[in-house]
Amino acid sequence: MHNYIMRTTITLDDDVHAFVDYYARARGLSLGAAIDELIRKAQTAPIPEPVELRRSPNGLPLLPRSGRTITSEMVKLLSEDDLG
Repeated sequence: MHNYIMRTTITLDDDVHAFVDYYARARGLSLGAAIDELIRKAQTAPIPEPVELRRSPNGLPLLPRSGRTITSEMVKLLSEDDLG
């Protein structure tokens, strides 16, 4: 592995730049060091298991169970938020 600094120019979307800038400031890093750190974290992140999509008897796709029940009250509250 080489230990030299390579300079390059990259273009970031505004929201990505804002995130990296916030991340860098919160950790006392330069923007480049923050990008390095985030990329290294992404490289070592576990690869998620592929989700096998099942279908109901009528052919509709079934989502895997998450352990959380969604009630009609929760749906109603979210619907009201969208309208309001």
